[in-house]
Amino acid sequence: MNSYSIQGMSCTGCARAIEVALNALPEVISVKVSFADSTAQVSTAEQFSSAQVITAIEALNYTVQLQDKAADKALLDKAADKLKIVIIGSGSAAFACAIKAAKNAAQVTIVEASDTIGGCCVNVGCVPSKILIRAAQLAQQQRNNPFSGLGNREPLLDRALLARQQQLRVDELRAAKYQHILETNPALSLVHGRAHLAPEGGVIVTDSKGSERHLAADKILIATGSTPTIPAISGLHQTPYWTSTEALFATKLPDHLLVLGSSVVALEIAQAYRRLGSKVTIVARHTLLYSQEPELGMQLAKCFVSEGIDILHNTQALSISHDGQQFAMQTNKQLLHADKLLVSTGRHANTEQLNLAALGVVTDSSGAIKVNQQMQTSNNNIYAAGDCATMAQYVYVAAAAGSKAALNMTGTEAQLDLSSMPAVIFTDPQVATVGLTEQRAKELQIKTDSRCLSLEHVPRALANFQTEGFVKLVCDAQSGRLLGAQILAENASEMIQTAVLAIANKMTVTDLANQLFPYLTMVEGIKLCAQTFTTEVTELSCCAG
Repeated sequence: MNSYSIQGMSCTGCARAIEVALNALPEVISVKVSFADSTAQVSTAEQFSSAQVITAIEALNYTVQLQDKAADKALLDKAADKLKIVIIGSGSAAFACAIKAAKNAAQVTIVEASDTIGGCCVNVGCVPSKILIRAAQLAQQQRNNPFSGLGNREPLLDRALLARQQQLRVDELRAAKYQHILETNPALSLVHGRAHLAPEGGVIVTDSKGSERHLAADKILIATGSTPTIPAISGLHQTPYWTSTEALFATKLPDHLLVLGSSVVALEIAQAYRRLGSKVTIVARHTLLYSQEPELGMQLAKCFVSEGIDILHNTQALSISHDGQQFAMQTNKQLLHADKLLVSTGRHANTEQLNLAALGVVTDSSGAIKVNQQMQTSNNNIYAAGDCATMAQYVYVAAAAGSKAALNMTGTEAQLDLSSMPAVIFTDPQVATVGLTEQRAKELQIKTDSRCLSLEHVPRALANFQTEGFVKLVCDAQSGRLLGAQILAENASEMIQTAVLAIANKMTVTDLANQLFPYLTMVEGIKLCAQTFTTEVTELSCCAG
């Protein structure tokens, strides 16, 4: 094997282009081009001269020189000194870990099974869904606004054009936040293929042609994300149902959309499609947001019904069929028909093909990898982060977990504390929560006190003529320390961080009540709610002093 010094590479894509060119030469046995070290390691047949390798590289407009054996050994020794980390997956958890680990002098290889990097959030989750939700909100404001001096009109909609704009912004963010980082950080490299853990250590990657490659690894992060869970309903798997991905990028609006599910993604998409003009029916096994504070689901359901969304509570789908034109869903109550069906009943971890058991990596009953606060699995050299692990399925949790995993891999102790983790549902009004509900505190045998303030008492909500919703605060009955907050309001996603910081800093409701909040803001509702622990809100002046 000979080593060549290459000048002129500007990114990892250059290295890949050189590898492709050299592998096309029949006498070349193996090639490894390193953008980080500006070298190529090339093994050839004996009769093949190094001049032919140099000619092939120079044809791509790079400057190349054959290195001597001593220089070659020095480069190999230098590479051997670096901690080798392999990350399976290329989403938020993966890149957060990769960036942090590279900063701490590790050499990182990211393995991605698909042709597209970036994971769920940027490609088929957070980013396109928020674009769709915002467009639907603007359409609804044209159709129905609360101000008597502004006329309402039916919006002009082009779903295909909206879908194209969504995809362009997705492509733009993926290029800026993922591809650009990969190409400009010399410590990162990308390998495409399906990965599984090797029994002898490291990772085996199988490419699209079936060829296998072994990657040595001192530490491994599993960040393979999750996949929509499709329930075992008779006939469902034989129909062209939608998951959230198809719903987000559909170029044509259905006349009638059936939504099977009653949690975060189901509700966001259901409301968006209703506002874009489709008839929408939600089939809820229990009630909306069944696992959360009951008042949240009850009041959100009222808002949905007021917009014309049909909600079938405590309804189970027994069988589903499709006749080539329409879906038919037989429930325990009635027979339903619709043009399209969205199945949004949760997600499960992508861990089935990773060969976890061979390395002693333990999962829970759903397949999610069990991790401790250091993101470490039952195997000390293997970590997991994001939706494939036993943690809340939010992109910011995944990114934080990936960063913490990188620190622990590279010698710094770090823990992930989710005790003040915010959660948001981007319906309208929005749902935002943090900390404990009354019920959860009761389960933990904590005595609580709580107050629930209707938005009818929040001046900004009154000025907006938009008073649907509430702010609820839960505190420790003895100390008054804030334990949790549940908010249903316009801009609840922006309001909740005040409660997050209060909980993280162990503030009491009295501390909150005594803070200065800017007047005519929605977040002032948190101060007003805190004041109601000691004061009748109707006796306060307009500025909540």
